[in-house]
Amino acid sequence: MDKKKILVVDDERDLCEILLYNLRAAGHEVDAAYSAEEALQQDLQAYSLLLLDVMLPGMSGFQLAERLRQQEHLLTPIIFLTAKDTEDDTLRGFGLGADDYITKPFSVREVVARVKAVLNRSEAKEAVRNDQLLSYKGLEVDLSRKTVVVDGEETSLTKTELELLSLLLQHRGHVLSRQQLLEGAWPKNVVVTDRTVDVNITRLRKKIGRYGQSVVARQGFGYCFLAE
Repeated sequence: MDKKKILVVDDERDLCEILLYNLRAAGHEVDAAYSAEEALQQDLQAYSLLLLDVMLPGMSGFQLAERLRQQEHLLTPIIFLTAKDTEDDTLRGFGLGADDYITKPFSVREVVARVKAVLNRSEAKEAVRNDQLLSYKGLEVDLSRKTVVVDGEETSLTKTELELLSLLLQHRGHVLSRQQLLEGAWPKNVVVTDRTVDVNITRLRKKIGRYGQSVVARQGFGYCFLAE
């Protein structure tokens, strides 16, 4: 596993030092913040995992997690470290999108093992997500969410247009015949003509802005998506 960057957020400095030492010994790059406010001053997108104490001075760990999930839209895995071990507290933690919940006092070896488990799960999820993502420069198709983003702005495509774009990006640089596009983008029980493909390609080009010029026709063969 590649070295991961972890942020420990806890106001107990001695505990932070112990966690930093052991997590670094396990091969991770680790920083510490001693309050939620200090954590918010960091580039949180740069971290692969956040270890959050719940009972922080000022903003609590729960409040920080809620802000990160709702306002910052941060999907980074979170493990809560806390002395609050009631069922309600645990359920609240998981309700805020926590990936694990470890109660104090704890074994440092257990924390390191559970950090590894969460990172492994996160890596597996990211691999699945990457398989569902097609992109070229500022053009991005998310197959799982069925969305298309053009230079940072989501663009509305019909199901057929999205299927055509996905096929062209998946086979970038290769010519796909109209028959291949028909079979890949239309239901099998629907009868359509080659002209229907041309009309939908024209509409698609307009909707994807400057990337429309990358969808090139090959006379007598079909279409391909050419990268510059």
